[in-house]
Order: sequence, then C-alpha cells, then structure tokens
Amino acid sequence: VQLQASGGGLVQAGGSLRLSCAGSGFRSVDYGIAWFRQAPEKEREAVSHIRSSGGTYYADSAKGRFTISTDNAKNTVYLQMNSLKPEDTAVYYCNARRFSSTTMSWEDHWGQGTQVTVSS
Repeated sequence: VQLQASGGGLVQAGGSLRLSCAGSGFRSVDYGIAWFRQAPEKEREAVSHIRSSGGTYYADSAKGRFTISTDNAKNTVYLQMNSLKPEDTAVYYCNARRFSSTTMSWEDHWGQGTQVTVSS
C-alpha cells in the first residue's frame, strides 16, 4: 500500500492549489482518506476527511475554502484549496485508514507529504 501526495508549491495569499493523493496497492473506495498538515513547531492537525461512503468533513479553518473529493477510477483523492492564507503554510500529508476485521485494529497508511507555502 502506497500513497503519493503531490501538488504543493508556493502561492500568494488568495491563490489556489490542488493537492492530489494517489493510492496504489489498495482501493481508495475501501478506506477513509484524510488530509493532515503540519506547520513548523506545531502539531499535525486534520484538515479534511472523506469517508468511504462519501461523507466529507472539514476543520473549521478549512470550511468554505477547501474541498475534498475523490476519483475512484484513478484511486486518487484531491484537496482543492482556495483563498489560501499564510497560516495555511505547512507540509500536507494524506492518510488512508480503515478498520481491519482480521487484526481487529486500525490500518493506517501515510503519504510522504507535500509542502504548501503561502506568501503574504
């Protein structure tokens, strides 16, 4: 199971970026997929989540600006980020999680992270 995050970069405040999380070795439709971010000297925080059923959730900081979506045919989850702010600057990670009835434990997989920098 592998996750490949991409799409980060440098953008001015008010700009947009679309992050991609491409999965291989598993079906994204079987997992809940989340985007987390970690800014320097801060703890990793959840930004958005999409359930295998399609339900979506957003952190308060992301509501109204970010949209999570999935393309099951491409096994890819996207995070469209609009109206970016300098405080959105962080490394963004995608996470795939499901509960394994075989091991009776959560199964977690992480991508390598993609840097998002928003200049003021």
